[in-house]
Amino acid sequence: MAEDGSAAKTDQIPTNLRLLLLLEEVVRAGEPVTPTEVNANLGLPKPTIHRLFRRLEDEGFLQRDLDGRSYSPGRRLRRLSINTLSARHIRMARLAILKMLADSIGETCNIAVPDRDDMVYLDRVETKWPLRIQLPVGSHVPFHCTASGKMYLSTLQPRYLKSYLAAAELKPYTRNSKTDTDLLTEEIRRIRSQGYSTDDEEFMDGMAAIAVPVWDDMGRLLSTLAVHAPIQRNGLAELKAYLPLLQDAAEQLRLMVIN
Repeated sequence: MAEDGSAAKTDQIPTNLRLLLLLEEVVRAGEPVTPTEVNANLGLPKPTIHRLFRRLEDEGFLQRDLDGRSYSPGRRLRRLSINTLSARHIRMARLAILKMLADSIGETCNIAVPDRDDMVYLDRVETKWPLRIQLPVGSHVPFHCTASGKMYLSTLQPRYLKSYLAAAELKPYTRNSKTDTDLLTEEIRRIRSQGYSTDDEEFMDGMAAIAVPVWDDMGRLLSTLAVHAPIQRNGLAELKAYLPLLQDAAEQLRLMVIN
C-alpha cells in the first residue's frame, strides 16, 4: 500500500479493508465522485466496486448526488467523522484552545462543522457575562445567514454553490437576512477573498458574529471557528478587531488535527 494510504491500483486488497479504503477515497476527493473515479486508485473488479457502493448507500454511509451517478458522504459517515473529532483526548485539547480564545476576547466562541443542510456546533465555550445567547453544542444553524455557514459556502466550488442556492430555502430569520441569491453570491465572493465571514444580525436580532476557517491537511474546510456577542456589548466592528486572535487559534486547531 502506498504511503498516502491508497491501494495504488492493486487487486490484492484484503476483503475486510475494501469498504474502509473506498470510504477513504470518497472523503479524500472532497467532492462527489463516481465508482469509476474511486476505482482508479483501488483497482477492484468493476462488479465489486459497484456492489460496495450500493451496500454503503443502503447503509447510509454514502449518498447519491443529484446527477444520479456520483456519491458523497452520507449521514452515518458524517456522524462518524464528528464522533471521531469528539474523542475525549482530541476534544480536551480543542477545548483548551477554545477556552483561551474565549477568555482573551471575553465572548462566547464556538467550533462548527458542516452537515448536509446546515452547520452543527461541535464545541462551545460560554462567556462569563450574564447576558449571552444560548446555542448549545449540537445546535443546528443555517448556512445562508450565519458567519460559520457563509464561511462554509465560500469554500464550495462555484457549480456546487450555484446548485445549492438554486435549491435552498433562504428563509429570512431577521430583517438583515440575505434571501436574494445575487446578493448572497456577491457576499460569498467577498468572504472567499477576505478569508473571514460575518453575521450582522442576520440570524438573530441583536447578535453579531465573525468566523474564520480551520483547514485540513489538504487545504479543505475542516470546521469553522467563530465568536458571537450581543451588539449591546460588542458589535461587528468591535468583533473584527479580534480577527488576529481567531486566525491564530484556527491555526493551532489545524496543527492539532494534522499532527
